[in-house]
Amino acid sequence: MKVSFFSTRKYDQDSMQQMAKELSCKHELQFFTHRLTVQTALLAEGSDAVVIFVNDTANEAVLRKLHQLGVRALLLRCAGFDMVDLEVAKELQLPVLRVPAYSPYAVAEHAIGLVMTLNRKYHRAYNRTREFNFNLQGLLGFDLHGKTVGVVGTGKIGVLFGKICLGFGCKVIAYDVFESDEAKSLSIEYVTLETLLESSDIISLHCPLFPNTRHMINDKTIAQMKPGVMIVNTSRGGLLDTEAIIRGLKSRRIGSIALDVFEGENDIFYEDHSGEILADERLTKLSTFPNVFITGHQAFFTKEALDNIAKTTFDNIDAVATGGPYENNVIKD
Repeated sequence: MKVSFFSTRKYDQDSMQQMAKELSCKHELQFFTHRLTVQTALLAEGSDAVVIFVNDTANEAVLRKLHQLGVRALLLRCAGFDMVDLEVAKELQLPVLRVPAYSPYAVAEHAIGLVMTLNRKYHRAYNRTREFNFNLQGLLGFDLHGKTVGVVGTGKIGVLFGKICLGFGCKVIAYDVFESDEAKSLSIEYVTLETLLESSDIISLHCPLFPNTRHMINDKTIAQMKPGVMIVNTSRGGLLDTEAIIRGLKSRRIGSIALDVFEGENDIFYEDHSGEILADERLTKLSTFPNVFITGHQAFFTKEALDNIAKTTFDNIDAVATGGPYENNVIKD
């Protein structure tokens, strides 16, 4: 079977090729650095399956083009699938297979790292001491112990994040439409979203992006938060209304925010734009705030995660080759 990978970097190719070697893979693999678009879809001509990542485009036009080219399955090297038009995929009978849980530890640990960096300002201290400036002014943080942490979304990542926060001595509350037995066993208390917003010193987002969660953090919900709240988002950029975040920072309702994801990141993240002027004024504006910390969608980026992504991707490829069953298909009959 011929498989085309889009949006790959050297580390993607290395991990996939190493896994292919370990599994004695007989499939023909081709790797492209290009993102998947209607134009680049032509590169997949003759392929049985296409493998994409978070910032690729799999809308109606792209899916119909792939189907026209003979592609019979779409594979994702990630858990999220909001970039895929599932209705069209179902119409075209294209299975959409994802990697449901490649390393929840990687993302949860990164989120905690963002909390610690925002709070204790490691990034600012590092830059100062590099210039032999050992002044502590402006580096004041607070004890995490005793603070209330609100976790929005208690899938595997959210529960792990909450568990780590409990280790710091935090009180952890959570909101999710589906309550987790594991979270309850850890004494994580479920509350309404309104209560979580009003009570939390730190809010961390770990929910998927659906139409009903898009811009769930907006002017109205920010107004419900504690003054000086810390917000962390390692999930999906579209959960936040960026303009509302900027207004919240200016009014000081938001004390600090860390973002590993950004709405509109597709043409920005995973590329080197140093020396360029970014077209996205929202991201440029956010970068000027001293209480904003941004990483480039790297929360997943550990060796273990890449290994797990590669292994599950090859499991999905084999499922396509044999005609199913499709354990990781996001399209339900």
